[in-house]
Amino acid sequence: MKKYVMALLYAGENQDLSQEEKVRLQKEHLKNIQKLATEGKLVLAGPFMDDKALRGIYIFDVPTIEEAEALTATDPAIQARSLKMELKPWYGSAALLRVNKIHEKIAQKQP
Repeated sequence: MKKYVMALLYAGENQDLSQEEKVRLQKEHLKNIQKLATEGKLVLAGPFMDDKALRGIYIFDVPTIEEAEALTATDPAIQARSLKMELKPWYGSAALLRVNKIHEKIAQKQP
């Protein structure tokens, strides 16, 4: 078992974006997720598959809420206020640290 910081991603107050801006922000948001995962700071991320206010989760491999807040601030969707995050200390399986490597192997086998 290991300490992490979980982020709950909610719809932010800025939802009046053009379709172009939504697409651009989503691309930048996904690029940021990949960057954080590559750096080993983000061990799990994903959206919920409905259209409710709670949009998704992150699990950060950092020891403090403050460090997770700094990482959260790098997300273009957070900067644009189209998403907001609630951060919680969380205790979960240390095996989550292997998720990204396993994902890479499986993704390479996909056509």
